[in-house]
Amino acid sequence: MINIRHTLSLAVAMFMAVSCHGRSETGGEVNTGASNVITLSISPDRTSALKNPLNGWVMYVSATSDPSYFDTKIYVPELGREVLVRDYASACYIRTGWKAFNPADGKYAWDDPSTNLYKLINKARELGIPIAFRVVVDGRDQRENTPQFVFDAGAKYWLSDSKYPDRKTPLAIDPVWRRYYEKFVKAFAERFNDPSVCAFIDAYGLGKWGEGHNVCYEQNNAVTSKTADYKADTMEWITKLYSSNFTRIPLVINYHRHIGHPVSEGAKAESDSEHVLQIAINNGYCLRSDAFGMNNNSWGYNDWERAFVKKWELRLPILMEGGWIVGQHSYWNDEQGYRRDHPEDVRKGEFEASANAHVNMMDFRVGDETRSWFQTSFTLVERFISEGGYRLYPDKVSLPSKMKKGVKSQITHRWRNLGWGYLPNNIKQWNYKYKVAFALIDSEGKVAQLFIDDECEPSDWHQGAPMAYTIDVKADVKAGIYLWAVAIVDTSLKNTPGIRLAAAKLSTTTDGWTKLADVTVE
Repeated sequence: MINIRHTLSLAVAMFMAVSCHGRSETGGEVNTGASNVITLSISPDRTSALKNPLNGWVMYVSATSDPSYFDTKIYVPELGREVLVRDYASACYIRTGWKAFNPADGKYAWDDPSTNLYKLINKARELGIPIAFRVVVDGRDQRENTPQFVFDAGAKYWLSDSKYPDRKTPLAIDPVWRRYYEKFVKAFAERFNDPSVCAFIDAYGLGKWGEGHNVCYEQNNAVTSKTADYKADTMEWITKLYSSNFTRIPLVINYHRHIGHPVSEGAKAESDSEHVLQIAINNGYCLRSDAFGMNNNSWGYNDWERAFVKKWELRLPILMEGGWIVGQHSYWNDEQGYRRDHPEDVRKGEFEASANAHVNMMDFRVGDETRSWFQTSFTLVERFISEGGYRLYPDKVSLPSKMKKGVKSQITHRWRNLGWGYLPNNIKQWNYKYKVAFALIDSEGKVAQLFIDDECEPSDWHQGAPMAYTIDVKADVKAGIYLWAVAIVDTSLKNTPGIRLAAAKLSTTTDGWTKLADVTVE
């Protein structure tokens, strides 16, 4: 049952109760008797890892990892004990070559129990951890990433080093290559266009390491008079391909000053980089960067990326990946001044850059990266859980304690976001599916009646700006005692609770409703 709500100005006293009956703005009797109203002041839970969609830490899993990697434990000095990394993660992330997913035409790893990808994907599902992907197609510096059957069918490629004949770079404009890639993405979406299974798709994957720079269109990776048109055409093609197939899963792209260009380095951005990224955004993409904390003006994260992402602050979710791999890179040469043998300096730099960009997700990459977060920078791990992304709860709720069947009453509720990010309810794939709802729970723990505040919008909730609302409610259940409960429901899943709330000292029902107070219906 959907009722109309009226947003209250925060300058107006929120929980006004008068000893009379009044009229709502929509007409009808409203029960506002002071003796029939209960007001709750709710304390926030600032520490629990809530594991909400598109929010929190991401555990990286190598495509060649044994599934037991999900059981990785790391000793945390501050706690004096080992912890499971997965206990802190909202999602896991695999990036690997197209060939690993699609080794032969029409054959897919997710259908083959003998493949490692199958085992990892199913282990993640058993553990209830949504999985995210990036599909890499360029073989430079790595291995054969586009499967050989695509080249056997006539797809054109460039070989950057003849010593490695299997490390082919496909030409992104080649029609044969595109035809096979389209077939793959459609099959990919048939399997993973499911939010209960898939957290997001890093859905560009061209260029070196799939990061979107050094993209090849012509032989010798040349820059020609046609490059600008090729970049725009390719971005339109690939982002429409993913967005038309992954209709329920958030899609992200690496924002980079050389996005889609055949080069990687240089402090100055290409003149059309923002335009090319806008194509992706128009087709429903969110943003991520693979270079947080890498303050190298030539090929790291520089002022262009900072200025670009600032324009999208709290309008699109931002995902973070650190640029330096502390176990492999000379991070002490960074312009930030990181000290050698002090990976905690890099972790601090990444955290501060993430806070400045209001990111929703941060990374636990495999190996030394994850160990250093837990062993040298665990305070920052906890701070991101507490301060980063979105963290939502109703701090004040006023509810009727008695209701007459068929007579309107009123609920007043105020919401806070403790995090520096936001709940991206506005993205194309979610289409405002998350709604605040109040429920009457019966003695068997089932929802007897539902009231959705249809205009209360969670993506509007930003840190430091509480939002207050009222909703008219009218009981249409048999007389008896019920329990008021609240949730942010997923309207695409029959109005089941979809977002874990940061409300302390309040219990929840088995299906996720936060319990508030008893109410008698007469």
